[in-house]
Amino acid sequence: MKKLFSIVLVLVLALACVSALAEEPITLTYAEVNPVEGTVVGDVALAFKDKLEELSGGAIVVDIQASGVMGDEKTVLSNIFAGDTSVDIVRISAFALNQYGAQKSVFLTLPYVFTSEDHYWNFVASDLAKEFLAEAKEVGMPVTGLAYGEEGFRHFFFKNEVSGIDDLKGLKIRVSDDPIMTGMVSGLGAAATTVSFGELYTSLQSGVVDAAEQPITNYLSNSFQEVAPYLLKDGHTLGTIELIATDSCFAKLSEEQQGWVQEAADYAMQVCKDSVTVKQEEAQQTLLDQGCFVIEVEDKTPWQEATKAVLDANIAGMEDIYEQILALQ
Repeated sequence: MKKLFSIVLVLVLALACVSALAEEPITLTYAEVNPVEGTVVGDVALAFKDKLEELSGGAIVVDIQASGVMGDEKTVLSNIFAGDTSVDIVRISAFALNQYGAQKSVFLTLPYVFTSEDHYWNFVASDLAKEFLAEAKEVGMPVTGLAYGEEGFRHFFFKNEVSGIDDLKGLKIRVSDDPIMTGMVSGLGAAATTVSFGELYTSLQSGVVDAAEQPITNYLSNSFQEVAPYLLKDGHTLGTIELIATDSCFAKLSEEQQGWVQEAADYAMQVCKDSVTVKQEEAQQTLLDQGCFVIEVEDKTPWQEATKAVLDANIAGMEDIYEQILALQ
């Protein structure tokens, strides 16, 4: 009897261990280059985490690695395309996949395409946006586009006083490693200088670059106003963002769980839409309170004319898509 009891006890314990292992939550690592606190993209990350953990009943846990802990966007994407599986969900700038073969997303980063944030959200709600999201998988990338959002219009900021477009001539302006941004800055008469995002603060501080550009919330959250206190609100492009899931992420999830990831991404972008205006207004007021100089650009016509060459070069052969976007105003 004792022997039978021991056998039963061992079986019960073994089953308990198997059950415990089966209930071990799946952890998804979420990469974000900016801080969570005070940023639109931080709100997106937290909303995604909360919704996915709620939908899964705790079966999936999201580990947010913010402030560039996993590397800047270029590094994270390069690692993914090289086969790295340490990151599951990534918040990227919409243009980040251009260099890997995505063509349609180029429209989301061209200068002065979107006339307002309402115009952009009309695009997000359209069938055209769904086509754009599907392109990564269609061209064979190891990622799935989940949802689009935005973090406000991008503006230039400077170490020294500026008042308008003529003041950009000859300045070294930091850009990401992207031909559109390089072409746009060159069209404005400045010298496009590639510097990694993680080195931007010290590059401004030391004079490696004279200026850079970011959405206003990122400008504040990264404390760039400490070394470049002149913010020129030209709104050259909208800070369009995208959430992507890696193939290695989806490989460890069931079809139902993948559906939860999509639902959480859609929810996070609705939170983004609801919070982006408020976050920008709060950021600008904080900057003014800190003594930052905010210069409004009233007439964008000279800026549009100066950057028309890069716009025309990148819509060549795809003018119909450009017209479809303009029609969504």
